[in-house]
Amino acid sequence: MEKAHPDVHEIFFQVFDKGIMEDGNGRRIDFKNTLIILTTNVGTDLIMGLSRDPKYRDQPEELAKMLRPELLKVFPAALLGRIVSIPYFPLSDEMLSGIVRLQLDRIGRRLRDNHNAAFSYDDAVVEHIVSRCNDPDSGGRMIDNIITNTLLPALAREFLSRSLAKEDVKQARVSIENDNFAYSWN
Repeated sequence: MEKAHPDVHEIFFQVFDKGIMEDGNGRRIDFKNTLIILTTNVGTDLIMGLSRDPKYRDQPEELAKMLRPELLKVFPAALLGRIVSIPYFPLSDEMLSGIVRLQLDRIGRRLRDNHNAAFSYDDAVVEHIVSRCNDPDSGGRMIDNIITNTLLPALAREFLSRSLAKEDVKQARVSIENDNFAYSWN
């Protein structure tokens, strides 16, 4: 939201105040029964710092109060007066691990369904991926990036080369060796 042109704020004033907006052709768009979610990275550093203090974990209202001065540096007070700020904390390593396992299990289902092959991975693989997700701005998106750009291409190459050689893959396993993904087959 902080990257939006100031005219966008004016559009939201109209929507928040009147509950309607008109498009370029004069058609009225009714927003009376809608929930509008706006996101921003303003205050990320503050939230990251406070998230380390357990007393703020259970007090989102207090965190929202502390975040307001940061928001006022970027957004007009009139806009902030019309919205409810809901701060959220960064994903914990435990949450990131759960996301990694979901993604890896999805790969396992695809290999089973499409190639009748089993897929397994070491816990070290999960830990390795989570350890590379240290940028709070990317959060869980980095997991997808790592899997899509490193793990999946290696699996695909091996399945394609074995398919061309008329060899079946019964089992694919991923582990970590020398701080990199290592693959074993059959």
